[in-house]
Amino acid sequence: MFRSRPKPDLKLIAPAQPAPPQSAHASSPERAHAVEPDAEAVLRRLEWTVLRRLDGVLQGNYLTLFRGFGIDLADVREYRFGDDARTIDWNATARLQVPHVREFHEDREVSAWFLVDLSRSVDFGAGATTKRAMAVDFVALIARLLTRFGNRVGALLYTDRVELVLPARAGRTHVLHLIDRLRVTGQQPQRGQATRLSDLLERALQVIKRRSLVIVVSDFISDPGWARALSMLGQRHDVLAVRLYDALEMALPDLGLVIMEDAETGQQLFVDTHDTGFRERFAQLAASREKALREALAIAGADCIELATDDDLVQTLLRFARLRKRRAQLSSGGVHTETAQ
Repeated sequence: MFRSRPKPDLKLIAPAQPAPPQSAHASSPERAHAVEPDAEAVLRRLEWTVLRRLDGVLQGNYLTLFRGFGIDLADVREYRFGDDARTIDWNATARLQVPHVREFHEDREVSAWFLVDLSRSVDFGAGATTKRAMAVDFVALIARLLTRFGNRVGALLYTDRVELVLPARAGRTHVLHLIDRLRVTGQQPQRGQATRLSDLLERALQVIKRRSLVIVVSDFISDPGWARALSMLGQRHDVLAVRLYDALEMALPDLGLVIMEDAETGQQLFVDTHDTGFRERFAQLAASREKALREALAIAGADCIELATDDDLVQTLLRFARLRKRRAQLSSGGVHTETAQ
């Protein structure tokens, strides 16, 4: 009756037997919005619960997080022991008969763009939080961190197509506008349309002209073909992939008879999760998809942070900081041993 799909993106929607009443912490977007009626409430909560903790951990040093991309020649001086030999100015050295090196002034201004996947599959969350809610909080936090230092942020929001292009601007008001658009975009997208992440990435190639930090926020449940577009994006920009996931997408518990629904097409299946063989096949499909996703990201050359629906955002942002520091060391040719776990 139903065609099999190459990705395990089925969503558990109801047990076959009567279910207990949902708690006040249930994870639908409507309930989350009832608690936080506007973007100001969302940002105020994040500033108090996450940014204040992050300030204490990083002690105000955000240079490991954000770097500009432009460099200007500031001066030429005599070579000193320990200077990077790659900075030697050979013309000045030949003219003055003494080794000289170039000194550069780095542009600290950053333009960041968020490419946010708001297709129906990100509305899933088995616990108190959906993937969409985590995406909104993560984007809001990074956007606020950037704009606190005068940097600009923009966004492309995708459902089953690119719904909105938000130009890069600075300021807290702009962050509030971004949060508001994230909260309302794609709440009721048309079903039957599979996600084509390549459409979002290709549109970003057209829109983003200046070299920028590009953060792709998605669960990467998509038709294939996006790795090439992500690779092309990485040739022009500094690209970071933020992969959203929920633990229930990796392995199913024994819940008995349940109805499962494809979040994007609306197709439903009646399955018996008590069947050990079924749960094993589901886990195998999830593992295969994980392997394919990691290979695609490696081919594209994109750094990746994984963000689960039950993750602590402070710890996630510290992983982000370590990854940015590692990237900065690679760019400057520095030696490093740190990895982002």
